[in-house]
Amino acid sequence: MKKQWILVANGSLARIFCRTGVGDPLVALETIDFPGGRLKGSDIERDRQGHESSDNSSAAAHFEPHTSTRKKVLHQFARELAARLEEGLVDGEYDAFWLTASGPLLGELKAALNPAVAARLKWAHDADFTSLDIDTIETRIHALAGPCIPP
Repeated sequence: MKKQWILVANGSLARIFCRTGVGDPLVALETIDFPGGRLKGSDIERDRQGHESSDNSSAAAHFEPHTSTRKKVLHQFARELAARLEEGLVDGEYDAFWLTASGPLLGELKAALNPAVAARLKWAHDADFTSLDIDTIETRIHALAGPCIPP
């Protein structure tokens, strides 16, 4: 078995675990905290810098598609996690990775992965396991993945 990373994440926290051989237990590698993901929408809006128009045209209005502040924050965290996954791949820290993340982050993260990292993604599941202990995470992954993972 090749080195494997398991990334467990939600909108404000990610935990990376690794496994180096068949039957080896998960080992905690890294925790990535993203405090911005815990802010409420109104708090995020208050923290944003002011907007100044640089458009000198005489047009009455400029419209951009609306993207919620929460989605922008999730996108930012997804890009940060994707960059960490890319760094780990370049450094040879893993050969394959599994991902379990809360729904909104899962989609954002999968979209943010570069092709080389995306090719290493072997299993993904929509669930938030960030608050679970390592043994429970292992048990849940085995239950969900079935024969995909060695005991």
